[in-house]
Amino acid sequence: MSLPLSVIVCTFNPDPATIRRCVACIREALEAVPGTEVIVVDNNSTIPVSETLDDERRLMPALRFAREERQGLTPARLRGIVECSGDLLVFVDDDNFVRRDFFANGLRLAQAHPHIGAFSGQVNLVFETEPPEWTKPYHGLLVRRIFDRDLWSNLPNLDDTMPCGAGLFVRRAAALHYVHLHDSGGRNIQLDRKGSSLFSAGDNDLAACACDIGSGVGLFHELMLDHYIPAGRLEKDYLLRLTRGIYTSSIVFKSFRGGRPEPYTRGRWLLDRVRLILMGPLKRAFYRAQLVGEADGRRMIGP
Repeated sequence: MSLPLSVIVCTFNPDPATIRRCVACIREALEAVPGTEVIVVDNNSTIPVSETLDDERRLMPALRFAREERQGLTPARLRGIVECSGDLLVFVDDDNFVRRDFFANGLRLAQAHPHIGAFSGQVNLVFETEPPEWTKPYHGLLVRRIFDRDLWSNLPNLDDTMPCGAGLFVRRAAALHYVHLHDSGGRNIQLDRKGSSLFSAGDNDLAACACDIGSGVGLFHELMLDHYIPAGRLEKDYLLRLTRGIYTSSIVFKSFRGGRPEPYTRGRWLLDRVRLILMGPLKRAFYRAQLVGEADGRRMIGP
Protein backbone atom coordinates (compact mmCIF):
# COMPACT_ATOMS: atom_id res chain seq x y z
CA MET A 1 0.00 0.00 0.00
CA SER A 2 1.36 3.39 -0.98
CA LEU A 3 2.21 5.85 1.75
CA PRO A 4 0.59 9.28 1.38
CA LEU A 5 3.85 11.17 1.79
CA SER A 6 7.56 10.44 1.50
CA VAL A 7 10.12 12.88 2.91
CA ILE A 8 13.50 12.75 1.13
CA VAL A 9 16.66 14.38 2.49
CA CYS A 10 19.69 14.29 0.18
CA THR A 11 23.00 15.05 1.85
CA PHE A 12 26.76 15.00 1.35
CA ASN A 13 29.19 15.50 4.24
CA PRO A 14 26.66 17.56 6.21
CA ASP A 15 27.43 19.66 9.25
CA PRO A 16 26.40 17.29 12.09
CA ALA A 17 24.56 19.87 14.18
CA THR A 18 22.68 21.25 11.18
CA ILE A 19 21.42 17.93 9.83
CA ARG A 20 20.43 16.80 13.32
CA ARG A 21 18.30 19.92 13.68
CA CYS A 22 16.91 19.36 10.18
CA VAL A 23 15.78 15.84 11.03
CA ALA A 24 14.51 16.86 14.47
CA CYS A 25 12.27 19.47 12.81
CA ILE A 26 11.02 16.82 10.38
CA ARG A 27 10.21 14.50 13.29
CA GLU A 28 8.24 17.23 15.08
CA ALA A 29 6.31 18.16 11.92
CA LEU A 30 5.44 14.51 11.26
CA GLU A 31 3.51 14.28 14.52
CA ALA A 32 0.58 15.67 12.50
CA VAL A 33 1.17 13.21 9.64
CA PRO A 34 1.65 9.74 11.17
CA GLY A 35 2.81 6.87 8.99
CA THR A 36 5.06 9.00 6.80
CA GLU A 37 8.39 7.54 5.71
CA VAL A 38 11.62 9.57 5.85
CA ILE A 39 14.52 8.62 3.60
CA VAL A 40 17.96 10.16 4.05
CA VAL A 41 20.04 9.67 0.90
CA ASP A 42 23.72 9.69 1.83
CA ASN A 43 25.58 10.84 -1.29
CA ASN A 44 28.87 9.08 -0.52
CA SER A 45 29.70 11.05 2.64
CA THR A 46 33.08 10.48 4.28
CA ILE A 47 31.40 9.68 7.61
CA PRO A 48 28.16 7.71 7.06
CA VAL A 49 25.20 9.94 7.82
CA SER A 50 23.51 7.03 9.59
CA GLU A 51 26.19 7.35 12.30
CA THR A 52 25.65 11.11 12.60
CA LEU A 53 21.89 10.57 13.00
CA ASP A 54 22.07 7.56 15.30
CA ASP A 55 20.05 9.25 18.05
CA GLU A 56 17.36 10.46 15.64
CA ARG A 57 17.09 6.97 14.15
CA ARG A 58 16.10 5.62 17.57
CA LEU A 59 13.46 8.34 17.91
CA MET A 60 12.04 7.88 14.38
CA PRO A 61 11.02 4.34 13.45
CA ALA A 62 10.08 5.63 9.97
CA LEU A 63 13.61 6.93 9.31
CA ARG A 64 15.77 4.89 6.95
CA PHE A 65 18.91 5.46 4.94
CA ALA A 66 19.98 4.90 1.35
CA ARG A 67 23.51 5.41 0.03
CA GLU A 68 24.13 6.76 -3.47
CA GLU A 69 27.70 6.30 -4.69
CA ARG A 70 27.34 8.43 -7.83
CA GLN A 71 28.40 11.90 -6.80
CA GLY A 72 26.02 14.83 -7.20
CA LEU A 73 22.65 16.01 -5.99
CA THR A 74 20.94 14.77 -9.16
CA PRO A 75 21.83 11.08 -8.61
CA ALA A 76 20.92 11.47 -4.94
CA ARG A 77 17.48 12.82 -5.84
CA LEU A 78 16.96 10.05 -8.36
CA ARG A 79 17.88 7.48 -5.73
CA GLY A 80 15.42 9.01 -3.29
CA ILE A 81 12.63 8.81 -5.85
CA VAL A 82 13.14 5.14 -6.63
CA GLU A 83 13.56 4.27 -2.93
CA CYS A 84 10.36 5.93 -1.72
CA SER A 85 6.78 4.70 -1.89
CA GLY A 86 4.66 7.81 -1.34
CA ASP A 87 2.15 9.30 -3.74
CA LEU A 88 3.46 12.75 -2.78
CA LEU A 89 7.19 13.36 -2.34
CA VAL A 90 8.78 16.28 -0.54
CA PHE A 91 12.48 17.10 -0.80
CA VAL A 92 13.96 18.78 2.27
CA ASP A 93 17.56 20.01 2.08
CA ASP A 94 19.89 19.07 4.92
CA ASP A 95 20.03 22.73 6.00
CA ASN A 96 16.25 23.25 5.99
CA PHE A 97 14.24 23.49 9.21
CA VAL A 98 10.56 22.90 8.44
CA ARG A 99 7.81 24.46 10.55
CA ARG A 100 5.51 22.18 12.56
CA ASP A 101 2.59 22.54 10.13
CA PHE A 102 4.71 22.11 6.98
CA PHE A 103 3.81 18.55 5.99
CA ALA A 104 0.18 18.77 7.12
CA ASN A 105 -0.28 21.92 5.06
CA GLY A 106 1.48 20.35 2.08
CA LEU A 107 -0.82 17.33 2.07
CA ARG A 108 -3.89 19.53 2.45
CA LEU A 109 -2.79 21.77 -0.43
CA ALA A 110 -2.07 18.77 -2.65
CA GLN A 111 -5.56 17.42 -2.01
CA ALA A 112 -7.17 20.82 -2.60
CA HIS A 113 -5.25 21.45 -5.84
CA PRO A 114 -5.03 18.16 -7.74
CA HIS A 115 -4.02 20.03 -10.91
CA ILE A 116 -0.74 21.16 -9.28
CA GLY A 117 1.99 18.56 -9.73
CA ALA A 118 4.86 20.35 -8.00
CA PHE A 119 4.90 23.18 -5.50
CA SER A 120 6.86 24.83 -2.69
CA GLY A 121 6.40 27.72 -0.28
CA GLN A 122 8.11 30.54 1.53
CA VAL A 123 11.74 30.27 2.59
CA ASN A 124 13.04 32.35 5.48
CA LEU A 125 16.81 32.69 5.83
CA VAL A 126 18.39 31.99 9.23
CA PHE A 127 22.00 33.13 9.45
CA GLU A 128 24.89 31.77 11.48
CA THR A 129 26.18 35.34 11.77
CA GLU A 130 24.53 38.69 11.06
CA PRO A 131 24.74 39.22 7.29
CA PRO A 132 26.73 42.25 6.11
CA GLU A 133 24.50 44.99 4.76
CA TRP A 134 25.96 44.72 1.24
CA THR A 135 24.76 41.12 0.93
CA LYS A 136 21.05 41.86 1.42
CA PRO A 137 20.25 42.54 -2.28
CA TYR A 138 21.68 39.11 -3.06
CA HIS A 139 19.77 37.02 -0.53
CA GLY A 140 17.54 35.78 -3.34
CA LEU A 141 20.56 33.83 -4.57
CA LEU A 142 20.37 31.94 -1.27
CA VAL A 143 16.76 30.92 -1.99
CA ARG A 144 15.00 33.54 0.10
CA ARG A 145 11.33 33.39 -0.94
CA ILE A 146 8.85 35.65 0.87
CA PHE A 147 5.41 36.33 -0.62
CA ASP A 148 1.81 36.81 0.50
CA ARG A 149 -0.31 35.19 -2.22
CA ASP A 150 -0.48 31.89 -4.03
CA LEU A 151 0.68 31.62 -7.64
CA TRP A 152 0.56 28.82 -10.16
CA SER A 153 0.83 28.15 -13.90
CA ASN A 154 1.39 25.31 -16.36
CA LEU A 155 4.41 27.04 -17.90
CA PRO A 156 7.75 25.35 -17.12
CA ASN A 157 9.85 28.41 -18.02
CA LEU A 158 7.95 31.02 -16.01
CA ASP A 159 10.15 32.18 -13.13
CA ASP A 160 7.28 33.76 -11.18
CA THR A 161 5.56 30.42 -10.52
CA MET A 162 8.54 28.06 -10.42
CA PRO A 163 8.91 26.24 -7.08
CA CYS A 164 12.30 26.07 -5.39
CA GLY A 165 14.14 22.98 -4.22
CA ALA A 166 13.87 23.81 -0.51
CA GLY A 167 10.75 21.95 0.60
CA LEU A 168 9.74 20.93 -2.93
CA PHE A 169 6.58 18.81 -3.10
CA VAL A 170 6.29 16.64 -6.22
CA ARG A 171 3.59 14.15 -7.16
CA ARG A 172 4.86 10.67 -7.85
CA ALA A 173 3.92 10.71 -11.54
CA ALA A 174 6.01 13.83 -12.16
CA ALA A 175 8.95 12.42 -10.18
CA LEU A 176 8.87 9.18 -12.17
CA HIS A 177 8.87 11.19 -15.40
CA TYR A 178 12.03 12.90 -14.13
CA VAL A 179 13.60 9.48 -13.56
CA HIS A 180 12.60 8.44 -17.07
CA LEU A 181 14.25 11.50 -18.61
CA HIS A 182 17.54 10.54 -17.00
CA ASP A 183 17.27 6.80 -17.64
CA SER A 184 16.41 7.34 -21.32
CA GLY A 185 19.31 9.72 -22.02
CA GLY A 186 17.18 12.85 -22.10
CA ARG A 187 19.48 14.58 -19.64
CA ASN A 188 23.16 14.62 -20.60
CA ILE A 189 24.04 17.43 -18.17
CA GLN A 190 23.53 17.42 -14.39
CA LEU A 191 21.78 20.64 -13.41
CA ASP A 192 22.40 20.16 -9.69
CA ARG A 193 25.49 20.72 -7.61
CA LYS A 194 28.34 18.27 -7.91
CA GLY A 195 31.75 18.78 -6.35
CA SER A 196 32.68 22.46 -6.66
CA SER A 197 29.92 23.15 -9.20
CA LEU A 198 27.23 25.59 -8.07
CA PHE A 199 24.65 24.62 -10.69
CA SER A 200 21.21 25.33 -9.27
CA ALA A 201 18.50 24.35 -11.76
CA GLY A 202 17.98 20.66 -11.04
CA ASP A 203 15.05 21.46 -8.77
CA ASN A 204 13.47 23.50 -11.57
CA ASP A 205 13.90 20.59 -13.96
CA LEU A 206 12.26 18.21 -11.50
CA ALA A 207 9.36 20.59 -10.83
CA ALA A 208 8.87 21.28 -14.55
CA CYS A 209 8.23 17.57 -15.08
CA ALA A 210 4.78 18.30 -13.65
CA CYS A 211 4.12 20.51 -16.70
CA ASP A 212 5.51 17.81 -18.99
CA ILE A 213 2.76 15.43 -17.87
CA GLY A 214 -0.04 18.00 -18.07
CA SER A 215 -0.09 19.40 -14.52
CA GLY A 216 0.93 22.78 -13.14
CA VAL A 217 3.54 24.19 -10.79
CA GLY A 218 2.94 26.64 -8.00
CA LEU A 219 3.86 28.53 -4.85
CA PHE A 220 1.76 28.49 -1.66
CA HIS A 221 2.32 31.10 1.02
CA GLU A 222 1.00 28.83 3.80
CA LEU A 223 4.10 26.65 3.50
CA MET A 224 7.10 27.96 5.42
CA LEU A 225 10.54 26.68 6.33
CA ASP A 226 13.81 28.16 7.55
CA HIS A 227 16.99 27.84 5.47
CA TYR A 228 20.18 27.92 7.52
CA ILE A 229 23.00 30.00 5.99
CA PRO A 230 26.52 29.49 7.39
CA ALA A 231 28.90 32.43 7.36
CA GLY A 232 30.88 31.11 4.38
CA ARG A 233 27.91 31.52 2.07
CA LEU A 234 27.91 35.25 2.68
CA GLU A 235 31.41 35.71 1.32
CA LYS A 236 31.68 37.70 -1.89
CA ASP A 237 33.57 35.00 -3.79
CA TYR A 238 30.94 32.37 -2.97
CA LEU A 239 28.05 34.62 -4.01
CA LEU A 240 29.79 35.48 -7.29
CA ARG A 241 30.39 31.82 -8.08
CA LEU A 242 26.79 31.09 -7.17
CA THR A 243 25.59 33.82 -9.52
CA ARG A 244 27.61 32.36 -12.36
CA GLY A 245 26.31 28.84 -11.68
CA ILE A 246 22.70 29.98 -11.50
CA TYR A 247 22.82 31.77 -14.84
CA THR A 248 24.65 28.92 -16.55
CA SER A 249 22.28 26.23 -15.33
CA SER A 250 19.23 28.39 -16.04
CA ILE A 251 20.11 28.60 -19.73
CA VAL A 252 20.70 24.85 -19.92
CA PHE A 253 17.46 24.12 -18.07
CA LYS A 254 15.39 26.27 -20.42
CA SER A 255 17.02 24.64 -23.44
CA PHE A 256 15.70 21.28 -22.26
CA ARG A 257 12.19 22.60 -22.88
CA GLY A 258 12.71 24.48 -26.11
CA GLY A 259 13.83 27.80 -24.72
CA ARG A 260 16.84 29.36 -26.42
CA PRO A 261 18.73 32.45 -25.25
CA GLU A 262 18.60 35.48 -27.49
CA PRO A 263 21.66 35.76 -29.77
CA TYR A 264 24.46 37.73 -28.17
CA THR A 265 24.75 40.43 -30.78
CA ARG A 266 27.30 43.22 -31.03
CA GLY A 267 24.55 45.61 -29.94
CA ARG A 268 23.99 43.62 -26.77
CA TRP A 269 27.75 43.53 -26.20
CA LEU A 270 27.97 47.32 -26.48
CA LEU A 271 24.99 47.79 -24.15
CA ASP A 272 26.58 45.53 -21.55
CA ARG A 273 29.84 47.47 -21.76
CA VAL A 274 27.97 50.72 -21.07
CA ARG A 275 26.09 49.15 -18.16
CA LEU A 276 29.33 47.91 -16.63
CA ILE A 277 30.91 51.35 -16.89
CA LEU A 278 27.95 53.00 -15.17
CA MET A 279 27.73 50.48 -12.32
CA GLY A 280 29.46 50.68 -8.99
CA PRO A 281 32.18 48.11 -8.23
CA LEU A 282 29.95 45.63 -6.39
CA LYS A 283 27.10 45.58 -8.92
CA ARG A 284 29.68 45.42 -11.70
CA ALA A 285 31.21 42.28 -10.22
CA PHE A 286 27.84 40.52 -9.99
CA TYR A 287 26.77 41.61 -13.46
CA ARG A 288 30.03 40.25 -14.86
CA ALA A 289 29.38 36.95 -13.10
CA GLN A 290 25.93 36.88 -14.71
CA LEU A 291 27.38 37.54 -18.18
CA VAL A 292 30.04 34.87 -17.76
CA GLY A 293 27.40 32.40 -16.59
CA GLU A 294 25.20 33.14 -19.59
CA ALA A 295 28.18 32.68 -21.91
CA ASP A 296 28.99 29.35 -20.23
CA GLY A 297 25.42 28.23 -20.75
CA ARG A 298 25.43 29.18 -24.42
CA ARG A 299 28.59 27.17 -24.95
CA MET A 300 27.14 24.16 -23.19
CA ILE A 301 23.97 23.97 -25.27
CA GLY A 302 25.72 24.79 -28.56
CA PRO A 303 24.38 26.74 -31.55
